[in-house]
Amino acid sequence: MSRALPKHDRRRVALIGGAAAVALSGAVIAGSALAKTPARSDGAAQARTLASPGTIACPDVASRLPAVPASARAEVDRNLALLQTQIQEANKRLQTSVGQGGPHFVDNAILGPLKDKRASTIDRIAIAIGRTTTKPTGLAPLAACTLTR
Repeated sequence: MSRALPKHDRRRVALIGGAAAVALSGAVIAGSALAKTPARSDGAAQARTLASPGTIACPDVASRLPAVPASARAEVDRNLALLQTQIQEANKRLQTSVGQGGPHFVDNAILGPLKDKRASTIDRIAIAIGRTTTKPTGLAPLAACTLTR
């Protein structure tokens, strides 16, 4: 006994699938066309959109660290590089999200998550140093970054 669909059922499935594909592609095209239509806004909002969004400035962690033991140097360097990557990603997100959200968008969507990522990375640096010597304290305030315009 064959498990294949009878010929007329195969045609029906192909026809329904083709119609669904056409309808879906039409919806995608219409959605992308509507997304590109500029929304009406006042002059101040347009001026904010055209203005530079600024950059993110974070405190330097490397200069605030105590002497790093040789056994922890590789891990500390890797995490310091990760801190720089996090800042670059946040700046890229800042550039690509110009005009999105409300007045606290940058704080909630960019600076807040960046602070959390930096805090955990700084903590990993402190733990790496603390494995062989005294764990440094007072590094938590270095996680917070600001927006400079």
